Amino acid sequence: MGKLVEDGMKDGTVLATEGCMPSAKGARVRLSNKKVKVTDGPFTESKEVVGGFAILHANSKEEAIELVKGFLQVAGDGECELRQLYDGDPSAA
Repeated sequence: MGKLVEDGMKDGTVLATEGCMPSAKGARVRLSNKKVKVTDGPFTESKEVVGGFAILHANSKEEAIELVKGFLQVAGDGECELRQLYDGDPSAA
């Protein structure tokens, strides 16, 4: 994994990456009907937990998918969600 991230940093396809602490160290903050509710972790009822993130640079959605396929081959079974970051360009939305 370290080599994959290092190579991606060198070639500019990986801009940042971090792992997340266990949900037991976190909290969820929800606003509903002007009321704020804070729930401390762990979130055992969660089916989907974010374990980490990476910010990638890709010229297309297809290129990003190929980068993620390579990551999953190293990381093993799991799932990644791709999301484009808002960059201020109205035509990108």
